[in-house]
Amino acid sequence: MSKHHFLSRRRLLQSGAALAASALVPTTLLAQSGGKAIRIGYQKSSTLLTVIKANGTLEKLLGPGGAKISWHEFTSGLPLLEALNVGGVDISADVADTVPVFAQAAGAKLTYLAQESPSPSAQAIVVRADSPIRSVADLKRKKIAVTKAAGVHYLLIATLEKAGLKFSDIDAAYLSPADGRAAFERGSVDAWVTWDPFLAGVQRQAQVRILSDGRGIADYQRYYLASTAFADANPEVLRVVFDELKKTGLWVKQHPKEAAAFLAPLWGLDADTIELANSRRSYEVRAVKTDALGEQQRIADAFFAAGLLPRKVNTADVAIWAPARVG
Repeated sequence: MSKHHFLSRRRLLQSGAALAASALVPTTLLAQSGGKAIRIGYQKSSTLLTVIKANGTLEKLLGPGGAKISWHEFTSGLPLLEALNVGGVDISADVADTVPVFAQAAGAKLTYLAQESPSPSAQAIVVRADSPIRSVADLKRKKIAVTKAAGVHYLLIATLEKAGLKFSDIDAAYLSPADGRAAFERGSVDAWVTWDPFLAGVQRQAQVRILSDGRGIADYQRYYLASTAFADANPEVLRVVFDELKKTGLWVKQHPKEAAAFLAPLWGLDADTIELANSRRSYEVRAVKTDALGEQQRIADAFFAAGLLPRKVNTADVAIWAPARVG
């Protein structure tokens, strides 16, 4: 059986399941979503929503009520949440734990929809294989590519602190993942801090060493969010999105090779690279609880201490959507 036929058959089976599920969607949801434009923002590392988008699952579940879903891709989490804050999108795909902290500091009205459990090894500081940099301490006075406000930004701060260095001890080059890799490969920077699937890509396609990853330093939990106005008006839509995220996360972890083959043409990466990247992500989608935002507060405090946030942030002072409250 060809790969194309295999994937087409799986898509057909998933489509049938989604259509069957749509019959179970309450009429209140269909009325609620009817005629609405539901704008979803995502980025390349948004694995679960990439699968959901490709399968047309939300269109099948919400479309019968007249909902019109549009998808908007962003280079990283910060511009995605900026768009959410100004009303450019309604629902945000997973962003690193650092990004909502910056959004809170900017006064954004955001609601936490879901959280992925920790994936600390899915982000890392990499150096070229022949680099004289052998330890984190060697990063002092070196130029390091990092994406502003991404999870790797906090990873870099926390890793430097553990080694007795301050963020001001290095020369940070704020770059998108694509620009960061280009600068790293041409030698314009001494190290690059990145996350999967970009991390897996450079590991498999270039001669690099992982200097340090997030284990024991940064949990790296990814969050799904919605604008508070949209969340308040559409709790049942959020329930559908939450349920599909959970199901898709389970499928990706339980079928690693099939998931990698499915994502390969969508991401423009080979399946082995994607399988490596996915092996380091938990994809365990769960509800957000206020008392589980401890690392969020540590992140906020670290960024404020480094002079990267304009004000102190209380990360518990957020709106949280709770599945149990939707009846």
